[in-house]
Amino acid sequence: RSHSRSDGFAIIAGPSGIGKTVLANQFEEFVSSKEGIFIEGKFDQLQQSTPFHAIASAFNEYCNVLLSDGASSQSIAVASALRESLGQDACCLGKVIPNLSMIFGDFEEDEVLLNCVNAQRRLQYLLCRFVEVIS
Repeated sequence: RSHSRSDGFAIIAGPSGIGKTVLANQFEEFVSSKEGIFIEGKFDQLQQSTPFHAIASAFNEYCNVLLSDGASSQSIAVASALRESLGQDACCLGKVIPNLSMIFGDFEEDEVLLNCVNAQRRLQYLLCRFVEVIS
């Protein structure tokens, strides 16, 4: 739950076959009925080599929601806050969340190589910053 508003974040975890998808679908109906935004990312064994795949796919979906809202005041405010919070480091996050580049514009490849010296820590930090901004 967000400190500044009544936003929330939930993670559903457990072994296969216990009904996580059914629970998520019911939760999506609830969130949608309250005019909230529901995004999801699902662990895929074939994507194990991709860092943070489930979380990144959920955030990629969130970027789609922002882009589909067009020029709404909320999407403009979130995009502006993301630009301010992430700055040039957004290029690193753009490698994991491709739709982020649609919000910021294309990133230069040299920037990514130059700024991503400690990639895993930086990615974790940037994902945390991303969550802070959108919550």
